[in-house]
Amino acid sequence: MENPLLLFPQLNISASKDKSYYKVMKSAIKEEPHQASKSGAKQKRNRLSLLLQKSEFHEGDHLAKPGNLTKAASTRRNTRHCNDEQSVSPEEAVKWGESFDKLLSEKAGLDAFTKFLKTEFSEENIEFWIACEDYKKSKTAHELLPKAKTIYETFIQKDAPKEVNLDFQTKEVTSQNIQRPIITTFDAAQNTVYRLMEQDSYPRFLRSDPYLNLVKGRNPSHPTLRRRSRSFTVNDFQGVRPDFTVW
Repeated sequence: MENPLLLFPQLNISASKDKSYYKVMKSAIKEEPHQASKSGAKQKRNRLSLLLQKSEFHEGDHLAKPGNLTKAASTRRNTRHCNDEQSVSPEEAVKWGESFDKLLSEKAGLDAFTKFLKTEFSEENIEFWIACEDYKKSKTAHELLPKAKTIYETFIQKDAPKEVNLDFQTKEVTSQNIQRPIITTFDAAQNTVYRLMEQDSYPRFLRSDPYLNLVKGRNPSHPTLRRRSRSFTVNDFQGVRPDFTVW
């Protein structure tokens, strides 16, 4: 039987430590923790990379949802309207009060008036007026038919989603003209809605806080800061010495 110390020299505690075997073993022992730490660090980096990828994926998926896109678009529109209002000078705002036609002829004025009507839940009037203006810009008869049908079904027919307030005669004439639409098909209805806004909504708009703020040069998106009420000032405590007897 062979000497076990020859087969397993590591059992020979009396052997000289200067032998190459012990050098190899020592280096192997030192390398194992180092390799283990490198492997652990690599695994942590891989897990972190996967977490970042999942986070980016879910964020993209969140933005891609139709509802979120609608909210983002709405936010952009609101921001754009605020910027438009901030760019209106008091002189321009004063001109809007000269006439209703002057107000609608300027984009910033039209936007401000539309925003005001939304607060009164009557924005269908200005939307109908804008649709009629666009309709009259049609250059061919081929363009008139689909536009006329859309305007009629949206604003004029009974129980339309945005039905405007028209008298019986105007509604009947418009309904008959829709069969063969021409450029002037909606003129009577548009004029009726225009007069309604001019006599009813326009005066209230001129008295509204958003418009008055524009005239005064104030930022409508930021309310006027109220002055803080006076409670105590530094002067109230001058000459007052602390009383330590209570301690």
